[in-house]
Amino acid sequence: MQVSEKISGTQMGFLIFTFIISTNLLTVPSFTVMFGKQDAWISEILSSVTGFVTIWVMCLLATRYPGMTITQYCSQILGNWLGKLVAANYAYYWFVSISTITTQHTGFISTLLLPESPMLVISLTFLGLCGLAAVLGIEVIARCNEFLTLLMLIVFLPLMVLTITEANAHQLMPILGDGIWPVLQGVINPGGGFMNQVFILGWLLPYFNQPGKARKVSIIALAGITLLSVSLIMLTIMILGPLTGKLTFSFLSVVQYIGIEGSFERLEAIAVSTWVIGCFIKVTVSVFIFSLCVSHLFGLRHYRDIVFPLTLLSLIGSFWIFPNASALLNYLAFTFPVLAFINQSLIPILLLLIDSAKRKVAPSLR
Repeated sequence: MQVSEKISGTQMGFLIFTFIISTNLLTVPSFTVMFGKQDAWISEILSSVTGFVTIWVMCLLATRYPGMTITQYCSQILGNWLGKLVAANYAYYWFVSISTITTQHTGFISTLLLPESPMLVISLTFLGLCGLAAVLGIEVIARCNEFLTLLMLIVFLPLMVLTITEANAHQLMPILGDGIWPVLQGVINPGGGFMNQVFILGWLLPYFNQPGKARKVSIIALAGITLLSVSLIMLTIMILGPLTGKLTFSFLSVVQYIGIEGSFERLEAIAVSTWVIGCFIKVTVSVFIFSLCVSHLFGLRHYRDIVFPLTLLSLIGSFWIFPNASALLNYLAFTFPVLAFINQSLIPILLLLIDSAKRKVAPSLR
């Protein structure tokens, strides 16, 4: 596949960082603490290992099939029919992912900012902007994300500093008080779902202008994600304690708490702005990848021709897949980690193992 768009190492790192950290900011502390309790920060550190494994797998596959996405080279590894089946699976996976994030975003905005606005209008305007950005291409998305990521960090990091004054380190005790099993349970959600989202490299690497530095850039980005996520979870636990696992947007509650008697109030507006920025980038990249999957599946020359129809399909999915908030929370806590492990870890590892076996059996394939 010959591509005219190219992104730099910095842009690649920022895309990975924003794609994963965007939904981690407000939701991951709740899901991790639900299982790992006060040791949830240990679970987050352990979960990053799965991300590093995924980086190694995706970069190795990319060097063997340069210029091709995972939905293209899976047909060369598995054969045409089985490869098309895997590509169709990924197309469906991205459809569900976009629908899920849109449902999360719409519920969040409707609850906190626009309770009187129809949810359809919120979802439609959000997905419309994401679809428009996806049509412009990955290079434009990456350039936009460079600015937005820096803006997000500039406004979000001071909030974390403010929370330190209210933190109580005793909430983190006792370390491993309930043994290792709750920690391992806490690994499943971020490890099986969020940290492994570096598998987007399977679609982004063909656009990277420095393929030799892909592994280094990705590892730096994942290290930054891990550091910020661990800090976020520790601060949330130190302020809210066991209550963290019972709140949907736990860090938002932290921000609301620290703004009550401080010099500044209504600080949650800053947290909301970072959520909106992050979700916009995440859904835009997801729509771009979804369009690539469908275009490769059906042999279309230009993915841009199907961006808006697929965006409309995702809008329908956001209302059809999850009938209520309870169904969404159950999916995120219990179903999504399993699906994410299969699609983000298991399938790429199997592709690498099968490809390695074929190359040993038939050296001429090298």
